[in-house]
Amino acid sequence: MTALIIPAYKPCRQMLELVGKVVESSEFQPIVVDDGSGEEFSPIFEGLPEGAVLLRHPQNRGKGAALKTAIEYILQNLPECDLAVTADADGQHSFEDIVRVTDAARRNPGALVLGSRAFRGKVPFRSRWGNGLTRQVFHVASGRRVQDTQTGLRAFDREAMAAFLKIAGDRYEYEINVLLFAARSGMPIREVPIETIYIDDNSSSHFHPVRDSLRIYLCILQFAGSSLFCYGLDLVLLLLFDKIYGPHFAEETALFLAVISARIPSAFVNFCLNRKFVFHGDEKFLRSLFRYAVLAVIILLLNFCLLDFFNLSMKMPLFFSKVLVEALLFVMSLFVQGKYVYRKGEKR
Repeated sequence: MTALIIPAYKPCRQMLELVGKVVESSEFQPIVVDDGSGEEFSPIFEGLPEGAVLLRHPQNRGKGAALKTAIEYILQNLPECDLAVTADADGQHSFEDIVRVTDAARRNPGALVLGSRAFRGKVPFRSRWGNGLTRQVFHVASGRRVQDTQTGLRAFDREAMAAFLKIAGDRYEYEINVLLFAARSGMPIREVPIETIYIDDNSSSHFHPVRDSLRIYLCILQFAGSSLFCYGLDLVLLLLFDKIYGPHFAEETALFLAVISARIPSAFVNFCLNRKFVFHGDEKFLRSLFRYAVLAVIILLLNFCLLDFFNLSMKMPLFFSKVLVEALLFVMSLFVQGKYVYRKGEKR
């Protein structure tokens, strides 16, 4: 059985039309969560067709909290439900697209399936700009490309439900945390093209452009924080060892020794932080450490060659050379770590 989860805060009547089609199809168990909409919206929720499950929050707790309330209900009360699909209450997702995403999830067990919009044609500026920026930041932080990071149309199986229930975030940042979890845990992410629908220029959306965007970007920065911290550590150690070796060796030899002396401790710290807090790999420690060591050696050699070029050949100060080199290598390193070093047996 497939459950359709609709988190609703002050919804419009398009929600009733969607739930009506869902009930008529007999393909889904609709679960609507009233996220503290208030008395004035009671007539809409009372108009839900028979067969729909209505869960209520006395006060507004946020979209993430509403999604987790529905997931918890499924795990506790619907043992026959093996798949969940989430959709927004503002009319952005058609019944046909919901079916399309559901079918894709059935074909890709274990994957997180996203209904992705193309953002072509008449799209509100804040939606086009916001999603475009988040897409690029997410790619840099996670090494994974996702066309529509803010889509509310998603599908995932029962095993993922248990994991998603533990993910932090009660508001819009919860959905980006789910994507980050999928990226760092090796969960396949599949995207299905869907229609881009905005009713009345998306006026019914409760997404706050500044407040909610800050929450989202904070989560992404936290995700990348372990690497950023270790790059800072590596930079400080490099400058320190360069001062130590400089008076005793030729320029190139001193630089090479400084790169090695800085990279060994910073790389080990980076490995431990990533394994524990970022990628949550479940393979044996030594196996992951071996693959990480191979990657670290490759990065170290590239690091030295680029530093040699910028610092010694181009005469760029060591500090700025190091920052530039790390920026060039950052995305490659994070992508390879997520894809190969901490993998969890993803089927491809």
